[in-house]
Amino acid sequence: MCSAKRRERKSRTMGCRYRLLAAPAIAAALAAGCSEAPQELRAPAPRVENGRVIFAASSPQIAVLSVVEAQRSHPRTLRVPAHLVWDEDVTARIYPPFAGRVVRIDAKPGDRVASGQVLARLASPDFGEAQANARKAATDLALAEKTLARVSDLVQHGVAPRKELLEAEAQVERARADYASAAERVRLYAGGTTVNASFALRSPIAGTVVERNVNPGQELRPDMASAGGAALFVVTDPTRLWIMLDATERDLAFLKPGERVRFRAGPYGDEHFSARLDVVSDAIDPETRTVRARGSLVNQDRRLKGEMFVTAELEAPAAEGVSVPGKAVFLIGSRQYAFVEESPGRYARIEVEAGSEEGGTVTVTRGIVPGQRVVVDGSLFLQHIMQTQGAP
Repeated sequence: MCSAKRRERKSRTMGCRYRLLAAPAIAAALAAGCSEAPQELRAPAPRVENGRVIFAASSPQIAVLSVVEAQRSHPRTLRVPAHLVWDEDVTARIYPPFAGRVVRIDAKPGDRVASGQVLARLASPDFGEAQANARKAATDLALAEKTLARVSDLVQHGVAPRKELLEAEAQVERARADYASAAERVRLYAGGTTVNASFALRSPIAGTVVERNVNPGQELRPDMASAGGAALFVVTDPTRLWIMLDATERDLAFLKPGERVRFRAGPYGDEHFSARLDVVSDAIDPETRTVRARGSLVNQDRRLKGEMFVTAELEAPAAEGVSVPGKAVFLIGSRQYAFVEESPGRYARIEVEAGSEEGGTVTVTRGIVPGQRVVVDGSLFLQHIMQTQGAP
């Protein structure tokens, strides 16, 4: 038994010695295998010299870089969100001037109406009171005129003092003023001379009814407009529209009254419509930083509709400089840089000045000239190589 234990300890000792002797041999074998690897897998690392990253001609890392030629800037189209509204110069939003209840509606959306045509009728005690005041004022005026005639006759015969004549004349003037005011108020709303509390809501202009926001039996108040309520009727000429543009501050240079502006409407695909720019606001919205501009257009076939969203297109002249993909320009601190390819495998970092990105492209105004090859994909990889070798 003791002999068996001695053989087991000897076996373990020989195994340990074998592993210790074999480890250097395995390492040498692995090293020998690596030394037989293809030469292209052992390309030298890129080096940094004078702000340039230089790769060996055989470096596979060059394949991860993509470059494009910088192009001279071309005229571009700016797209501005906009929407269409009724031309307010030929639009009437009709509210009730008196409180009352709707008893009849005489017009519906789509109806063509003439100026003065009745749109709805209201039972209005307030209008009835105005009619009664006009009737009372007429009666008071007639009485004052009879009194003046009587007093004038008495004064001529020396029966009444002249003071009474002057008072009667003043009373007539007051009665005439009261009657003129009360009668004009009723006449303004075509109320006639009958006291019937029936008010006819009329269209002040000729046009087409495009909105109706009233129902039979509805109670109305004269303060609906100031309270933000919807107009009972909207009458307009649908062949005339306004376009309202919500432009940004950088678009201001291209917004000039009198110029034509093209726009597209979603339902009509790529078809373009035209409007004339009339007014550019003098103020910028402090919250959205947009400026409102207004144009006018003729909508003879009535294909365009009020409150339709459209996209206005402004033609901007070519900017000074060159156009490159936005990914080509990167920041270090507050400065802008890009890498240009001087020759295959040789990339120089240069400081540039570029505007804001639009549609994936930026305009570089300094540092790059047309025809230079600019690194698009991999510029940050090149910057990382520079930093790892001590360049800023």
